[in-house]
Amino acid sequence: MDLQRSVVEKFMRYAAISSQSVGGCSVVPSSPGQTELGKLLMKELEELGLVDIWMSDTSVVYGRLPARLPEGHAPVPTVGWVAHLDTVDSKVSPDIHPVMIKNYQGGDICQNKEKDIWMRAADHPELEQYIGQDIIVSDGTSVLGADNKCAIANVMTALEVLKEDPSIPHGEIYAVFVPDEEVGLKGSKTIDFDKFPVDFAYTIDSCELGEVVYQTFNAGSGWVRIKGRTAHPMNSKNNVINPCMIAVDLINMFDRAETPEHTEKTEGYIWVTNIQADPLYATVSLNIRDHNKAKYEAKKEYIKAAVEMVKLKHPGAEISVELEDVYANIYDAVTDDNRKCIDYIYEAMKELGITPKTIAMRGGTDGSFISSKGILTPNYFTGAHNFHATSEFMPMGAVEKSVQMTLKLIELITKG
Repeated sequence: MDLQRSVVEKFMRYAAISSQSVGGCSVVPSSPGQTELGKLLMKELEELGLVDIWMSDTSVVYGRLPARLPEGHAPVPTVGWVAHLDTVDSKVSPDIHPVMIKNYQGGDICQNKEKDIWMRAADHPELEQYIGQDIIVSDGTSVLGADNKCAIANVMTALEVLKEDPSIPHGEIYAVFVPDEEVGLKGSKTIDFDKFPVDFAYTIDSCELGEVVYQTFNAGSGWVRIKGRTAHPMNSKNNVINPCMIAVDLINMFDRAETPEHTEKTEGYIWVTNIQADPLYATVSLNIRDHNKAKYEAKKEYIKAAVEMVKLKHPGAEISVELEDVYANIYDAVTDDNRKCIDYIYEAMKELGITPKTIAMRGGTDGSFISSKGILTPNYFTGAHNFHATSEFMPMGAVEKSVQMTLKLIELITKG
């Protein structure tokens, strides 16, 4: 099978369905396109020979490929692949129009001639390593959606290979597609794990060729709500309690050196993401992140202490804080008994001639939640670059290597 051709055809089909998730939406899925894409995948899973195909009321799609093993073969672990249906809400167009650049020969890429949108090689030196490859870009008016439709196409292509070549043995495989990963892993949090009885799983939700992720942030959100007191200016002295200024006092208690713009690698932060305020009410929204669990918990405790200090300073105000855990660090779920699924990734890369690039992700994947439920779920590369940007692109040689990774993992898991 021509892996590149298959994955391109599938990606183009999936990208044509607009499926941006919507932050702040209380319903899962947050957009109807995710359900539409899920229904398409259900049909394709059936055509590929999967069984027990089902969609939940939150549009989580499940499918099971029965094991195909020679008589007398040793037991094989049950493995799952998880990919997300949504693309990020990037505040640009939700409609994706991929552009294929055949046999890229270097230099700037015109994404959209009509709108004069270019991807400049000077701004993206990573392009140079893909000279001679076909590259898919967006038309510059949206993200490309390789995050995570490239992964969906990857899994579906691997399943197609297994269908077309009955000589390939494999254990039981589950494919699960979830909505709303980009807005807090909300879809994976509705997985029915009775319908996903795997020994371990994988996500394909990283970027550059060779990337391996089994460390992610511990992540939380916080909301500090302030109610002040208003009065007419003629009667304001010693009467007005300004929630805007109270919010400023709170924010000034956070370390300016521990923000996203001043941290890297495994350094954590508290990020003020939003301030909504008027003369009576204010809400300060926070993101809390740290790879280290103890430091993450300490950041939450510091926020609580800061709120108590602000209460003492402004006794007439009503101030409350709400903290919520969003996801956990995959690494905290790794044990001597389950780390074999990580070892398989490095073994597959060695056999495929891929140089591993192990990173501690400054973010999270569906695997961050799934791992916390006792199913270790590491992550490997799609081959794409620049997730969440209009400069996102897919070099097809690297994407093909990712599909080969999926197939090689199936092979290694079957061998044991």
